Amino acid sequence: MIWKDFILTLNNSFKLHGRSRRAEFWGFVLVTVVFSSIASFWDQTIFGNEVLENMLKIAFFIPSLAVSTRRLHDVNRSGWWQLIGLTGIGLFVLLYWYIKDSDVDTNNYGNSPKYGINNTESTLSDTYPDDQIV
Repeated sequence: MIWKDFILTLNNSFKLHGRSRRAEFWGFVLVTVVFSSIASFWDQTIFGNEVLENMLKIAFFIPSLAVSTRRLHDVNRSGWWQLIGLTGIGLFVLLYWYIKDSDVDTNNYGNSPKYGINNTESTLSDTYPDDQIV
């Protein structure tokens, strides 16, 4: 499942509209951290510098920007809010939004990819039986 989320993010690398679920975002983050760790190990073993790791940073920059934007859209925030991370303290705000559950209803950026609700007047109990609500 994590690999599918990573591939989905790469396929949507230039898509800055719409919404992304937490699973897609965190799956991408996990795979990039694993790849970066492996690249760092090989850089130190073979090259003695950071050639592979820097190549990965460049390769994953646009996909990470896109998935972060779509993740913020999922909690009804603009992708421009990523700039708050430059303040340092803003990283905690971004982390909260990245961890936060999807908006249940349709928001300014489209329908919920998690709940699939098209009607803004629907609630979880209208859509799912009580035993499926987490």
